Amino acid sequence: MIRPLYQLKAEFFKTLGHPVRIRVLELLSEREHAVSEMLPEVGIEMASLSQQLAVLRRAGLVVTRKEGSAVYYSLTSPQVAELLRVARQILTGVLAGQMELLDDLRTPADPTPARGRAKGGSTSSGG
Repeated sequence: MIRPLYQLKAEFFKTLGHPVRIRVLELLSEREHAVSEMLPEVGIEMASLSQQLAVLRRAGLVVTRKEGSAVYYSLTSPQVAELLRVARQILTGVLAGQMELLDDLRTPADPTPARGRAKGGSTSSGG
């Protein structure tokens, strides 16, 4: 049975739903990396990194090549890097909107009702 595209998309985004996997993809967006180069960047143990890399490999997002005893990872498509750039742009817009809302909330409300203000800015009673 063929799964609907929306279900495949959901599974794809689930694959991206782990901070370590996102960080790995960000690193690989810059250039190919050996596993040993990624370890200090992601801050987890080798076994955990290997698990996350295996998930990305099974999803078809990364490929490997061996050089001596080192295993190098790279993205399967530059569109993965583009997806991360677009996500960053979306988040930047969302956070900018939230900052505007926060600024609005921090601005003290004008306690004087608009109808009660004197014209021309003067508050004298003529006396």
